[in-house]
Amino acid sequence: MFSKEEELLLDGETVSKVSKTFKVLSDPTRLSILYLLENKEINVGTLASILAIEQSAVSHQLKLLKSARLVKSRRVGKTIAYSQTDDHVYSVLKQVILHSREKIDSHL
Repeated sequence: MFSKEEELLLDGETVSKVSKTFKVLSDPTRLSILYLLENKEINVGTLASILAIEQSAVSHQLKLLKSARLVKSRRVGKTIAYSQTDDHVYSVLKQVILHSREKIDSHL
């Protein structure tokens, strides 16, 4: 049985995983890709076109996102389509976007 203080602490493995997820999310290109993939599948070429970056750069970022279990892939003919893995990260992402768009009270 854990004390209340022990129940409030995160175990080392969880802290490490959460930290790694935030590290992956900290890159502007990866954030943009995740935002674009919300509720739809998009292939590398289309992502590269929308973001105006090389396909190889998009592929590299997608590999990192996939290894962090933030996106998944599916073969569609000769191309690979990417989509969100689940809604968990999108909930956090939406909250952070809302937070960043809030007006800051200049008196604080």
